[in-house]
Amino acid sequence: MKQIPSHREFERIQALPPYVFAEVNAMKDAARAAGEDIIDLGMGNPDLAPPDHVVEKLVETVRNPRVHRYSASRGIRGLRRAVAGYYRRRFDVRLDPEREVIVALGSKEGFAHLATAITEPGDQVLVPDPSYPIHPYGFVLAGAEICRVPVGPNRDFVSELERALAAGAGRVKAVTVNFPANPTAAVVGLDAYEAMVDLCRRHSVWILSDLAYAEIYFDGSPPPSILQVPGAKELAVEFTSLSKTYSMPGWRIGFAAGNPHLVATLARIKSYLDYGAFTPIQVAATAALNGPQEYVDTVRETYRRRRDTLVSGLRRAGWEVEPPVATMFAWARVPAPFRAAGSLAFAKTLLADARVAVSPGAGFGPGGEGWVRISLVENEQRIRQACRNIRQFLEREDVGNRATRGAA
Repeated sequence: MKQIPSHREFERIQALPPYVFAEVNAMKDAARAAGEDIIDLGMGNPDLAPPDHVVEKLVETVRNPRVHRYSASRGIRGLRRAVAGYYRRRFDVRLDPEREVIVALGSKEGFAHLATAITEPGDQVLVPDPSYPIHPYGFVLAGAEICRVPVGPNRDFVSELERALAAGAGRVKAVTVNFPANPTAAVVGLDAYEAMVDLCRRHSVWILSDLAYAEIYFDGSPPPSILQVPGAKELAVEFTSLSKTYSMPGWRIGFAAGNPHLVATLARIKSYLDYGAFTPIQVAATAALNGPQEYVDTVRETYRRRRDTLVSGLRRAGWEVEPPVATMFAWARVPAPFRAAGSLAFAKTLLADARVAVSPGAGFGPGGEGWVRISLVENEQRIRQACRNIRQFLEREDVGNRATRGAA
């Protein structure tokens, strides 16, 4: 019998680059195993507890013996109605919960499954650069060709998008957008969404919008939804999540809303892949959306205080970082003496010498090189300690560099 070689490579997996975050995580785990106190500002993993009434609803529901059967792949009707209610209250957008809303096992799963469903051989997809990895690699795994569109400080994303659409005329299947953005924390106004919708309509291109950080904003107006643009539902679907808004990342509950054809397409592929989220989780998620919203204000204020603590502490350390206006991240330029080595090397050095973990920008695409993402997932006391550690590290490096120059 012919043996299957154990080293056989799989083409689509080979299309994925090395997961640079894994190298930092492995170092972090080893350091902690050795007893070191590592302050983890890497993964965007909320540390806050979900609302009490949501947890209580989960416990109450899970005791019902009838809810342990398979659930509905599209999501229970009450939750889809709650999503529509949220869009009505927050954005003044009307959604049909039967045709224009679907529940996903987290927005990441929904995004990847929709990418699989709509991609055909030869398709090109435009993605922001840098971007959250699922935005390009959900489509890479589906077999699409990726074209990266620069986004971030001193970049006009609409102008960059217009150039990319013109260059790929006739081949572009979809555009992904993510504002407020992970990792850059960039935001756009409704006028930018209007321009994006107009461009994509003229080029007959779908839009997949990720709005996971809609409720984590600080100094300006609440971020808009692309579905607020008249006619946007003709070509756009938007993914949202309870992970950050209600500190429920492990619950894996997200949504897609908008274009009924894309929603139906996602429903079709999901019907083959899953039976929907556990019903008690969906019931509790409904309670989160329909219940009192003071918790969301508390979360927003908590992240604002952490942001201010981080930015002021890093500035005292000699590291100038722009305060983000939204998201739970700061997007920080690697200090000049470390840029030549790259963001991964800097993240490793920071972990080893300052005992602070951050995410290397290279993990978010070529446009992320030279930057790191710092997550606001520790309390203010720990963030202050992280800044003190970084200050001591930078001062040691500065003394060492001066000594080296003097010896030369």
